Amino acid sequence: MALNLDAGKWRKKRGMKRLLRALGADQGLTRYVGGAIRDDLLSLPVSDIDLATRIPPDEVIQRLEKAKIKAVPTGIDHGTVTAVSDGQPFEITTLRRDVSTDGRRATVAFTDDWKEDAARRDFTINALSADPVTGELFDYFGGLADLEQPHIRFIGDPLQRIAEDHLRILRFFRFHARFDAGEADSAALDACTARAKDLMALSRERIADELLKLLELPDPCRTVQIMLEREILKSILPEIEAKRLSDLKALVSAERAAKIEPNALRRLAALLPRNAEIASDIGARLRLSNKAKKRLACAAESDLGSSPQAIAYRLGTECAVDRLLLANRASAVATIANWHRPRLPIGGGQLIKRGLKEGPIVAQTLRSIEDRWVESGFASGEQFERIVRDELAKASA
Repeated sequence: MALNLDAGKWRKKRGMKRLLRALGADQGLTRYVGGAIRDDLLSLPVSDIDLATRIPPDEVIQRLEKAKIKAVPTGIDHGTVTAVSDGQPFEITTLRRDVSTDGRRATVAFTDDWKEDAARRDFTINALSADPVTGELFDYFGGLADLEQPHIRFIGDPLQRIAEDHLRILRFFRFHARFDAGEADSAALDACTARAKDLMALSRERIADELLKLLELPDPCRTVQIMLEREILKSILPEIEAKRLSDLKALVSAERAAKIEPNALRRLAALLPRNAEIASDIGARLRLSNKAKKRLACAAESDLGSSPQAIAYRLGTECAVDRLLLANRASAVATIANWHRPRLPIGGGQLIKRGLKEGPIVAQTLRSIEDRWVESGFASGEQFERIVRDELAKASA
C-alpha cells in the first residue's frame, strides 16, 4: 500500500488550491480525510473530497469569506461548513471529540488533536488523513494494513462503537459487502450480533438508506447470508428469512445475464414473501417514498401473466422487468427493453357509434376488449376487429 497520496493530482481540482490556501494547509492546519483517501488508495473512483481542520468553525467561515469563497454553515453545531470554491462544494469539519452519545446522535467538543478526531470514526479504513501539500498519510489505527486485505475492523471496542451509533451495525455489513472483505472480523461480527436489537432505536429512514445502499452493491449475497445467519435484521424486518437468500442469489445472476443494473428495491423484494400487501407494509415501515413503496410492492407480487408485454402494458416496464428477473427469466427482459406501450385502437365513443347503448356497459365492454387485445399480443387489423365484434355482440345480447 502506498505511503503517500498523489497530493498534486487533488490540488488540480477546480477550487482546491484557493480553498487550501485559505485554510492554512501549508501550515498543517488542514488535511484531506475520510473515504476519498480510502478509495483513491484502492484505485476506486473518488467523488467528494472532504477536509478536516484544526481551525474552529467560526474562523473557518471568516477565512473563507476573506478569500471570497462562499461559506454555508450546513452543520455548524457539529463543526461542519460547506465551502463553494469556484463553483465546487467541499465539506470542511473542525476536529472533534465525542462528549456524549446515545446511539443516534453525539454531543461533540472541538479539538486540535488529529488522532483524537480519527479515534471517533467507525472503521480503521475510514480514519486515514493526508497532508494536502506533501501527500503524507497519517494512519493511527492500522487502516492501511486493513485496506490491503481488505479487512473491515472497528476502531477500539466494537461494542462501544456500536453503542455510540447503532447505525454502525449496518455500515459494518455494507462496507464488508462493498469491499468483498471475505471472512468477517470476529470481534465486529459478535458485537453486531449482540447489539442487533439496538437497530430498533433508529429512525426507519436511516435504516432504509443504509440497507438499500448495501443491497445495491454488485454482489451483496455473501454479506446478506452472514446477516441472516446472525439474525441481524430480525428485530426490524422479521419477514426476511434465511431461505430467501437463494432468491437473492438467483436475482443477482439474472441481472447479470440480462445486463441490467442492480436495483436495491428489486433485491429487497427478492428477500420478502411474494405478497404485494406485505411488501407495501414493509415499504411504509421503512418510510420509503410512495414511488419506491409502489415499486417494491409490484415487484414482490409473483404473477407474470401471459407475456412480458402484457405485464409491461398493465403495470409498466419497470415492474415487468423486476418481476421477470425475480422469476429468473432474464432472456425475456430483452423483449420489453425498448418496448413502447401501444394505445388501445378503439374508445367508448366509437362503441356507442356502433350501436352500444350509453351507460356502464360501455366501460365494461371496453375493458373486455382491452383484456382480449392484450392477451392476443395486441392484435391489429381484422384480428382486432373480430375481438370488437365479439364483445359488442355479447354486450347487446
